[in-house]
Amino acid sequence: MHSVAILVLDGVVPFDMAAPMQVFDWTRLPDGRRAYRVRLCAERPEVLADGGFTLRVERGLEALADADTVIVPGRAEDAPPPSAAVLAALRAAAGSGTRIASVCVGAFVLAEAGLLDGLRATTHWVAADRLARAFPDVDVRPDVLYVDNGQILTSAGAAAALDMCLHMIRRDLGSAVAANAARMSVMPLEREGGQAQFIVHEHPPVPRGSDLEPLLDWIGDNLAHEVTLGAMAARVSMSERTFSRRFREQTGTTPLQWLLRARVRRAQYLLENSDYTVERIAQQAGFGSPTAFRERFRKVVGTTPYAYRSTFNGRRVNGERVPR
Repeated sequence: MHSVAILVLDGVVPFDMAAPMQVFDWTRLPDGRRAYRVRLCAERPEVLADGGFTLRVERGLEALADADTVIVPGRAEDAPPPSAAVLAALRAAAGSGTRIASVCVGAFVLAEAGLLDGLRATTHWVAADRLARAFPDVDVRPDVLYVDNGQILTSAGAAAALDMCLHMIRRDLGSAVAANAARMSVMPLEREGGQAQFIVHEHPPVPRGSDLEPLLDWIGDNLAHEVTLGAMAARVSMSERTFSRRFREQTGTTPLQWLLRARVRRAQYLLENSDYTVERIAQQAGFGSPTAFRERFRKVVGTTPYAYRSTFNGRRVNGERVPR
């Protein structure tokens, strides 16, 4: 029986811990036998979880040495850093060939142990920039559900951990067993790791009092119209070259890239909050044509406008969500 150890540290997020625990525990072989033995382990017998309750854990860090797979759930942002003993146990497990996976911001623990150096990795999109800044040797991919490097895997939010776990089950035991585990979890098996997270692309921060603030307000008011680099530069009385340089200095991106993100964010808002047709949204967000809108929206958001709307624009009928 394949052994799975879920490492719970202070500040552990309960759902991040429970999701892989349940998916692996529900998995059955074709003859009905359990496929995985799932155990919680911790550095100390008592762990304070995010939410203010205490977990009693029977197994210590030695469980990592006996496991075939180690899962590291996410933790609260104010959780204390992992101890030297925890990091050493993770390195030892990796050195012996154990498969190690993280859920959500559990990727920070793997990165702290040096297990993600030189590898692609993901985490929840909200924390992706922070992970990239803290660990520059990690190739952070903020727009995917999970990343499989073979021995080391990372997933985005807790829901994406379900996708990652089903992927591991399929690797271990084949598609039929994984499909049954997906049915038990009432979720599809088909979502692949490269599918994009639904990221809300906020504008890069602009310092308060910046001389660009009036221009950015003007852009936001004129997204339905053609906005050129020359027009933006003229509004602040600069040459295009000087304007582009100043814009990047203050926002960290180019004027045209900022404009594209502004158009996409407007389109996201309309898809979430209106019944407008794709053609009308393309016009109001300034994409010119529905074809250009679909192509650029998919490139930035990672899915089609239709799929985005079906996920985020809905109303309730008798307590059930009905897409508009």
